[in-house]
Amino acid sequence: MDTQFYDLEEFDEAQVRDVLNEVKVALNERGYNPVNQIVGYLMSGDPGYISSHREARSKMKSLERSKILETLLKYFMEQE
Repeated sequence: MDTQFYDLEEFDEAQVRDVLNEVKVALNERGYNPVNQIVGYLMSGDPGYISSHREARSKMKSLERSKILETLLKYFMEQE
């Protein structure tokens, strides 16, 4: 049996994607534009931009904003 490698970076990015998807659903359910609200949060750091519905706010606060931005930028750059 070969040794398996654990890639922390892939795990972190998957966690960020999962949280963003959950937050998107929660914001949509409350009638908010998820892009506008998440950008507001990332730019200001004010968690008030994220609804507490479905614990979206606490989920977003559990992630570092810089990690969210890094994950989004990597995803965008890979699409080109």
